[in-house]
Amino acid sequence: MKALAKFGRPSDFGTYRMIDIPEPECGDNDIILEVKAAAICGADMKHYKVDNGSDEFGSVRGHEFAGEIVRVGKNVKDWRPGQRIVSDNTGHVCGRCPACERGDYLLCSEKVNLGLGYGYSGGFTKYCRIPGEILAIHKRAIWEIPEGLEYEEAAVMDPICNAYKAIAQRSGLLPGENVVIFGTGPLGLFSVQIAKIMGALNIVVVGLEEDVKVRFGVARQLGATEVVNGSAEDVVKRCQEICGGSDSIGLVVDCAGANICLKQAIEMVRCNGEIVRVGMGFKPVGFSINDISMKAVSIIGHMAYDATSWRNSLQLLAAGRIQVKPMITHRLGLSRWEEGFEAMANKEAIKVILTYDFD
Repeated sequence: MKALAKFGRPSDFGTYRMIDIPEPECGDNDIILEVKAAAICGADMKHYKVDNGSDEFGSVRGHEFAGEIVRVGKNVKDWRPGQRIVSDNTGHVCGRCPACERGDYLLCSEKVNLGLGYGYSGGFTKYCRIPGEILAIHKRAIWEIPEGLEYEEAAVMDPICNAYKAIAQRSGLLPGENVVIFGTGPLGLFSVQIAKIMGALNIVVVGLEEDVKVRFGVARQLGATEVVNGSAEDVVKRCQEICGGSDSIGLVVDCAGANICLKQAIEMVRCNGEIVRVGMGFKPVGFSINDISMKAVSIIGHMAYDATSWRNSLQLLAAGRIQVKPMITHRLGLSRWEEGFEAMANKEAIKVILTYDFD
């Protein structure tokens, strides 16, 4: 079968190649899934068009995927062929650290993600193995897809659950408060929807000039009360004007990760407000952070999700309270993967769904 794989050591960026691989073997405790939909994530994009020159196989990529069980190992009792499931993409954890003890498996220092880490393959192919080792530790590594939900909707549960935990579980957002969200990608747009569900009053999305054509309209459709073009407007001033003044913004959710977003978040948030940092940047902070102390601002680092995030998000999705389809801008066969990656790179796409088309 065909598979889109990354070559190179875990620390290497790139290289993607479409290759032939054997179908995965099903061990006594494993589950084999036929992938029905897999989504391109921003984490996949950092390897696009990067050539590290390595011929060392890393893994089949694609950590956002859903499909149908086609085989189970002889020791598997909880699952059966024919069930429609979605993976939380956990492949390996230690099972004994403080994060694992709390059920925060994706915070485990030893965690390896299916389709994202080294040696554990994901969904950019036809068949994927859910390792029995993870199912023995983490019973909620896979979830049955509720009736009525399509595979392409379930495939993007990762960013939905990320947004849910960031706002519903990590922040102290109260109904009637104002929220500013940096970033117009899937994390930002799902954060808009969670903030709306939780009763936020003004939900302001901050993006850039390249987001105006496609993403600003979708943000409004999904619940943003206002959008701000950070390339052309004074972000802090405009957000405070929209929300009602310098003491009006209680929560800022940074799904972008750029240093300027953190700087603007600190400047705009009110005293005793909160900043939940979801996105990541890799450059040193080049500005004073004294206002964190002067304004008693809480900065909350956020990563991933847990079983509560998944259970509640799946229920909201099944009930129609969370929308995915307005964000799916491209549906392509896996053979056209480069077209999908290019659309993501050019911000013509918000979410690209790939399906296996080599048979």
